[in-house]
Amino acid sequence: MKNRTRGQLEAEICEAIIKFEKEYMGRGPLETKAYIIDDMVLVRLKSVLTQAELKLAGTAERKDGQELIKRIRITLLEQGRPLLEEAVENIVGVKVKSLHTDISTITGERVILFSLVSSPGKF
Repeated sequence: MKNRTRGQLEAEICEAIIKFEKEYMGRGPLETKAYIIDDMVLVRLKSVLTQAELKLAGTAERKDGQELIKRIRITLLEQGRPLLEEAVENIVGVKVKSLHTDISTITGERVILFSLVSSPGKF
C-alpha cells in the first residue's frame, strides 16, 4: 500500500460514503467532508434528505414525521453497516470498532462517526 496523506484518505472516505449513499440509500449528499481524528473517522454529509422527506418533516399536522424519517434512515444505514465499515477499513487499514450516526430533519445534515480499534498511524 502506498503512503497517502491524511487529506487523500479523507477524500477516499468521502468518495466511498457518497457511493454508498447513492447506491444504497438512493440519493447522494450535496456535500461531504471526512475528518480522521486519532482513532475516529467523522463524516459530515449535507443535504441528504429527499424532497418528500423534507415535506414530511415540515408538516405541522404530522408531528411524528421527523421521528419517522430518523428511524427509517437509521434502520437503512444499519442494514448497510457492513458495507460502510468494510469501505472505511479498506481505506484506513484499521478495523472499525463501532459506528454511530444521526440525521437532522431540519437541516438535512447527517453525521457518521466510525470508532476504530486504533489510530491509522502516521500520514
